[in-house]
Amino acid sequence: MELRDIMTSDIETCEPSTKITKVAGLMKSLGIGSIPVSENGELKGIVSDRDIVIRCVADGNIEGTVSDGMTLDPVTGTPDMTIDEAKKLMSEYQVRRLPVLDNGNVVGIVSLGDLAVKHEDNDKAGDALTEISKPL
Repeated sequence: MELRDIMTSDIETCEPSTKITKVAGLMKSLGIGSIPVSENGELKGIVSDRDIVIRCVADGNIEGTVSDGMTLDPVTGTPDMTIDEAKKLMSEYQVRRLPVLDNGNVVGIVSLGDLAVKHEDNDKAGDALTEISKPL
Protein backbone atom coordinates (compact mmCIF):
# COMPACT_ATOMS: atom_id res chain seq x y z
CA MET A 1 0.00 0.00 0.00
CA GLU A 2 1.28 3.49 -0.89
CA LEU A 3 0.87 6.86 0.81
CA ARG A 4 -1.52 7.97 -1.95
CA ASP A 5 -3.91 5.32 -0.63
CA ILE A 6 -4.09 6.69 2.92
CA MET A 7 -2.98 10.35 2.76
CA THR A 8 -5.34 13.22 3.37
CA SER A 9 -5.34 15.03 0.05
CA ASP A 10 -7.84 17.83 0.70
CA ILE A 11 -5.49 19.95 2.79
CA GLU A 12 -5.13 23.57 3.71
CA THR A 13 -1.83 25.37 3.34
CA CYS A 14 -0.72 28.80 4.47
CA GLU A 15 2.07 31.22 3.63
CA PRO A 16 4.96 32.21 5.92
CA SER A 17 3.42 35.69 6.20
CA THR A 18 0.09 34.41 7.55
CA LYS A 19 -0.67 35.65 11.07
CA ILE A 20 -0.28 33.07 13.84
CA THR A 21 -3.76 33.81 15.16
CA LYS A 22 -5.30 33.16 11.75
CA VAL A 23 -3.54 29.79 11.40
CA ALA A 24 -4.48 28.81 14.96
CA GLY A 25 -8.10 29.65 14.21
CA LEU A 26 -7.97 27.63 11.01
CA MET A 27 -6.56 24.63 12.87
CA LYS A 28 -9.33 24.95 15.45
CA SER A 29 -12.12 25.20 12.90
CA LEU A 30 -10.81 22.26 10.86
CA GLY A 31 -9.90 20.14 13.87
CA ILE A 32 -6.31 19.64 12.69
CA GLY A 33 -2.92 19.98 14.36
CA SER A 34 -0.67 21.14 11.53
CA ILE A 35 -0.65 23.02 8.26
CA PRO A 36 2.00 22.88 5.53
CA VAL A 37 3.55 26.26 4.75
CA SER A 38 4.11 27.06 1.09
CA GLU A 39 5.09 30.05 -0.98
CA ASN A 40 4.59 30.21 -4.74
CA GLY A 41 3.68 26.52 -4.70
CA GLU A 42 6.93 25.48 -2.97
CA LEU A 43 6.89 23.87 0.47
CA LYS A 44 8.74 26.09 2.93
CA GLY A 45 7.87 24.38 6.18
CA ILE A 46 5.13 23.08 8.39
CA VAL A 47 3.50 24.68 11.41
CA SER A 48 1.85 22.69 14.16
CA ASP A 49 -0.26 23.63 17.13
CA ARG A 50 2.72 22.71 19.30
CA ASP A 51 5.01 24.99 17.25
CA ILE A 52 2.63 27.87 17.86
CA VAL A 53 2.51 27.26 21.60
CA ILE A 54 6.21 26.53 22.18
CA ARG A 55 7.83 28.92 19.69
CA CYS A 56 5.38 31.79 19.78
CA VAL A 57 2.86 31.94 22.62
CA ALA A 58 5.35 30.83 25.30
CA ASP A 59 7.61 33.70 24.23
CA GLY A 60 4.74 36.20 24.27
CA ASN A 61 4.55 36.41 20.48
CA ILE A 62 0.90 36.09 19.50
CA GLU A 63 0.96 38.89 16.95
CA GLY A 64 3.66 37.32 14.76
CA THR A 65 3.50 35.33 11.58
CA VAL A 66 3.82 31.65 10.76
CA SER A 67 7.46 32.21 9.82
CA ASP A 68 8.13 32.92 13.52
CA GLY A 69 7.10 29.43 14.57
CA MET A 70 7.20 27.04 11.64
CA THR A 71 9.55 24.12 11.22
CA LEU A 72 11.75 24.76 8.20
CA ASP A 73 12.55 22.08 5.62
CA PRO A 74 10.26 19.39 7.01
CA VAL A 75 10.76 15.72 6.28
CA THR A 76 8.52 14.80 3.35
CA GLY A 77 7.19 11.77 1.53
CA THR A 78 5.95 11.02 -1.97
CA PRO A 79 2.63 9.53 -3.09
CA ASP A 80 4.32 6.33 -4.26
CA MET A 81 6.21 5.79 -1.00
CA THR A 82 5.16 2.64 0.84
CA ILE A 83 3.66 2.65 4.32
CA ASP A 84 6.77 0.89 5.61
CA GLU A 85 9.06 3.53 4.05
CA ALA A 86 6.98 6.31 5.59
CA LYS A 87 6.98 4.60 8.99
CA LYS A 88 10.75 4.24 8.87
CA LEU A 89 11.22 7.88 7.82
CA MET A 90 8.85 9.18 10.50
CA SER A 91 10.61 7.05 13.12
CA GLU A 92 14.08 8.10 12.04
CA TYR A 93 13.25 11.81 12.17
CA GLN A 94 10.81 11.63 15.09
CA VAL A 95 7.92 13.28 13.21
CA ARG A 96 4.22 12.62 13.58
CA ARG A 97 3.12 14.26 10.33
CA LEU A 98 4.57 13.83 6.86
CA PRO A 99 3.73 16.29 4.06
CA VAL A 100 3.44 14.43 0.76
CA LEU A 101 5.02 16.11 -2.28
CA ASP A 102 4.58 15.37 -5.97
CA ASN A 103 6.91 17.31 -8.29
CA GLY A 104 7.61 19.73 -5.46
CA ASN A 105 3.93 20.49 -4.81
CA VAL A 106 2.12 19.58 -1.60
CA VAL A 107 -0.53 17.01 -2.55
CA GLY A 108 -1.33 15.60 0.85
CA ILE A 109 -0.29 14.83 4.38
CA VAL A 110 0.01 11.60 6.36
CA SER A 111 -0.15 11.44 10.13
CA LEU A 112 0.21 8.66 12.64
CA GLY A 113 -3.56 8.83 12.90
CA ASP A 114 -3.84 8.04 9.19
CA LEU A 115 -1.65 4.99 9.71
CA ALA A 116 -3.80 3.86 12.62
CA VAL A 117 -7.23 4.52 11.11
CA LYS A 118 -6.84 3.92 7.38
CA HIS A 119 -4.33 1.09 7.21
CA GLU A 120 -5.57 -2.45 7.74
CA ASP A 121 -2.48 -3.42 9.73
CA ASN A 122 -2.83 -1.31 12.85
CA ASP A 123 0.31 -2.92 14.30
CA LYS A 124 2.32 -0.72 11.90
CA ALA A 125 0.80 2.40 13.46
CA GLY A 126 1.54 1.11 16.94
CA ASP A 127 5.10 0.29 15.95
CA ALA A 128 5.53 3.72 14.35
CA LEU A 129 4.10 5.49 17.39
CA THR A 130 6.44 3.56 19.67
CA GLU A 131 9.47 4.45 17.53
CA ILE A 132 8.49 8.09 17.04
CA SER A 133 7.71 8.62 20.70
CA LYS A 134 11.08 7.39 21.95
CA PRO A 135 13.15 10.01 23.72
CA LEU A 136 16.03 11.36 21.64
